Amino acid sequence: MIVGTPREIKNHEYRVGLTPESVRELVSQGNEVWVETGAGLGIGATDEEFESAGGIIKPDAKTIFDGCEMIVKVKEPQAVERAMLREGQILYTYLHLAPDPDQTRELVESGVTAIAYETVTGPGGILPLLKPMSQVAGRMSIQAGATALQKEHQGRGVLIGGVPGVMPANVVVIGGGVVGFNAAQMAVGLGGRVSIFDRNPEVLEAVGTHFENRAATRFSNKANLEEAVREADLIIGAVLIPGAAAPKLITREMLGFMKPGSVLVDVAIDQGGCFETSKATTHADPTYVVDDIVHYCVANMPGAVARTSTYALNNVTLPHALRIARMGWKEALLDNSHLADGLNVHAGRVTYAAVAEELGYDHLPIAEALAK
Repeated sequence: MIVGTPREIKNHEYRVGLTPESVRELVSQGNEVWVETGAGLGIGATDEEFESAGGIIKPDAKTIFDGCEMIVKVKEPQAVERAMLREGQILYTYLHLAPDPDQTRELVESGVTAIAYETVTGPGGILPLLKPMSQVAGRMSIQAGATALQKEHQGRGVLIGGVPGVMPANVVVIGGGVVGFNAAQMAVGLGGRVSIFDRNPEVLEAVGTHFENRAATRFSNKANLEEAVREADLIIGAVLIPGAAAPKLITREMLGFMKPGSVLVDVAIDQGGCFETSKATTHADPTYVVDDIVHYCVANMPGAVARTSTYALNNVTLPHALRIARMGWKEALLDNSHLADGLNVHAGRVTYAAVAEELGYDHLPIAEALAK
């Protein structure tokens, strides 16, 4: 198969779909790999390194999209990239379609076969291709929140860990999954007073056992959240419903309960955000203020630590890329039900139920798509 990876063009996105090491693996199995010139510079990988790994450097994205059977990216294709997709081509990347009707419509119109990292499953219903970026985003959320709390960013001027004689920040983490767990780890490590909210008793038990008395756990309901936001200095939104839009757990009204200069970090913004007042921001302009509350809603947080993120991502995406390149998309999905869960769009139809329901498409079950 001819596999291509273009340079990412989303604002301040420095990751790349394939590392030189991944290119070497694909080439060693008989594939041809095209890489857009400069695609790896954000992680410190030069064109020469890709060529040494057996990759073929191409001058622009159009050449990649025109000539490759499978496109391997990191972020969802931007409008100019979607215009270059074609029927029968395989797109393998993060998509996050539920809150993005324009992207969904254009992928449907293109006829592309789109496999989304974020809905590929693993044993026990885990999301292994999402997990490493969730780990990065969770850890970065505290770093970003700590910066946003500084006065020059219109925050309260509170240090997360405090100092002797001065109380530390009150950090509320909504969601005890991978993002929330990693956020809590960082906040606890910095000395914050941490509360973790979730609706799953088993999750609450697991994080409670892990953190012992270093973090409190609370059942997530409206009354408990309203009480918590009154004291919070920093709130991390770490809620995920696989493939679907995130629920709005902090309302505009609840901002009025909060202390001026408090910070909301919405890690769920890729799925539409879990705060009613959330709107996607970029690394170039990461925050805005609503009702005296600072919002940080960067949709590609791991892009800021591109090298760590790219290598962590390739560790989990490459095995499936190799499978698709070796077997073709249909046989690969028939052979691996977890990979099949990643199919979101195929031949002009939406194949992921949560996306179809959210955006009003007729749902084509994945089993039917594979049977054709």
